[in-house]
Amino acid sequence: MSRLPFNRPLRTGGEGARIAAALEQGWTGGNGPSSEHCQRLLRDLTGTTSVLLTHSCTGALEMAALLGELGPGDEVILPSFTFSSTANAFVLRGATPVFVDVDPDTLNIDPARAADAITDATRVIVAVHYGGVGCDMAALGALARDHGLLLVEDAAQGVGASLDGRALGAIGDLGTLSFHETKNISCGEGGALLVNDERWMQRAEILHEKGTNRQRFARGEVDRYTWVDVGSSFLMSDVTAALLAEQLERVEQITAARLAIWDAYHDAFAALEQAGVLRRPVIPPGARHNAHLYRIMLADRAARDAVIGALAAEGISAYFHYVPLHSAPAGLRFGRAGGPLDVTDAAADQLLRLPLWVGMRPQDLARVAQGVAAAT
Repeated sequence: MSRLPFNRPLRTGGEGARIAAALEQGWTGGNGPSSEHCQRLLRDLTGTTSVLLTHSCTGALEMAALLGELGPGDEVILPSFTFSSTANAFVLRGATPVFVDVDPDTLNIDPARAADAITDATRVIVAVHYGGVGCDMAALGALARDHGLLLVEDAAQGVGASLDGRALGAIGDLGTLSFHETKNISCGEGGALLVNDERWMQRAEILHEKGTNRQRFARGEVDRYTWVDVGSSFLMSDVTAALLAEQLERVEQITAARLAIWDAYHDAFAALEQAGVLRRPVIPPGARHNAHLYRIMLADRAARDAVIGALAAEGISAYFHYVPLHSAPAGLRFGRAGGPLDVTDAAADQLLRLPLWVGMRPQDLARVAQGVAAAT
């Protein structure tokens, strides 16, 4: 019996030639021709003002925290049901993450719970688009405007997805993307910061280039570059960018292939949902998701773990997702709950993610669906 992996990073077959061409250009550091090409592709894809490639989405989030000038005493509202990087970026600046509950249908931040958590110390709301399904950005945007807060999108899972015709990551003040090997569009490790307001861009370039005005020098705007602000080495290597370009140019085809798999799963589990055995994902009106993941919700942790075990026995890799940040050791140390987190706690116990990667065959999907049905 062959093993069916949970994820298999996509390879188009053209990556080697791209990397060889980048090496022949003689530019292996950041902000070279391949990086510029990727940034153009991302501007076209998202419609945002400016894009900076980063070594990771974590790095892009750290840049957002720096641009927001976060520090001790400041609070950042974010969902507890997210990856540690969402909180870490702000904790590194000395700010306190305030964890709030999520919507039971989408597992995205609940705007009502976010509103309840706002205090005089609140500076930022982070919208995490779980599974590439857009948050309620209208409600979150209104909250941010009413309270003078920075709205940051953690669209790590959202490349190629949109909400009401606007690309995820390009709606708030700042957006972040991931190109980690587990994402739809990948280059092993990588990310991007979307700067959705031109007034942020000059400082973002300085933070990006180790606190120097090197990019202004490269454009001939100053006669030399020097250290002018805080910053770090957030750049993506041009060799990595060459790998990324190969997939970014095919984002529509890749998304379509993943959506076909997602739709097949969704159809396969309709009867089990009708029978009350599980719950399928809910996609809100106006959301165009990217099939980043397919998840089902079981009755409780025991039922979920039993399905994981049964699938593993059949050679199928399936997993739960986050340990909620409010209950993690670092979350207890650095942050606080901004209210009840009942939906988050339930989701952590009930959620099961199934294999989804380009190249899965109909028989692979049938094998997963049959395995779930037999275990429930």
